Amino acid sequence: MTAKSADGKEIFKDERHYHTQATNCLNEKMVYGAQNKASYVRDTSLQPYESKDETFEIKLPEGVRTADVTVELSYEVQVPENRVPIHKVTRRVSLDPTEGPLSSGPTGTVPASTGR
Repeated sequence: MTAKSADGKEIFKDERHYHTQATNCLNEKMVYGAQNKASYVRDTSLQPYESKDETFEIKLPEGVRTADVTVELSYEVQVPENRVPIHKVTRRVSLDPTEGPLSSGPTGTVPASTGR
């Protein structure tokens, strides 16, 4: 998820990963669980047709009242370099009540879909 000011400057960026997570119990390092099935610790994967609500809190720089927010959903095949884009949505979010459909005061929301 990225947020850019009206002049195109990136003001926020964050990533969330949804997959099974595992450990080998020899250290605290978490690894991709699909390759370590006997050592699952937790499963944050997205199932087909499952919706997922996420919250991102963005501290806007002084003077910025509007941001273009882009949310991307992609499928990562074993390594980050093997990404397959699934869905991308961009919305303008504003703190001003007259700016666009998602303006709802200080907390604009961007609906994200997992393909339903």
